[in-house]
Amino acid sequence: MELKEIELTRIDGTKEKMEDYSGKVLLIVNTASKCGFTPQYAQLEALYKKYQDKGVEILAFPCNQFKEQEPGDDKEIDTFCRKNYGVTFPVFSKTEVKGEHIHPLFRYLTEKKGFEGFDKDHPLSGKLHEILSEENPEYEKSNDIKWNFTKFLLNRDGTVIKRFEPTAPVEEIEKDIEELVGYEGR
Repeated sequence: MELKEIELTRIDGTKEKMEDYSGKVLLIVNTASKCGFTPQYAQLEALYKKYQDKGVEILAFPCNQFKEQEPGDDKEIDTFCRKNYGVTFPVFSKTEVKGEHIHPLFRYLTEKKGFEGFDKDHPLSGKLHEILSEENPEYEKSNDIKWNFTKFLLNRDGTVIKRFEPTAPVEEIEKDIEELVGYEGR
């Protein structure tokens, strides 16, 4: 399946296709409301406000596959995102990002960019390694999404440029977005 043909469902039930985002720089992220990385919503919203007028879209896909850190239904998730983080970027219906029922978008993304490890300097990297090793000692060998707030950056023609694990600093992501939009000055 081609990227543009992949169907999406917004958190309010609206149907879309990836082709609706053609020509945009995309940052696609799986999210959760009860995770140590949840404050990244604020950083993502700041990026969105800064670069939206440059053709950047952030697409968030809530997921409950990592220690059940997204237990709410779509309405609860939507309320949480807006109330606590003022999220204005598109949020989609709860989505499976790995395993047997993986959403076609995340199958596509993980086939294009594999897991390259966590940022060793991040304080939660050791804990993630511990949790994931307990479940699967060979976890580093697969390209599956490992945790909430894994991000994929796509250029305007839909090419997956980079994968960022949840431990990646937002400054690194912003630098790559700036390169893609040709942003002058901060």
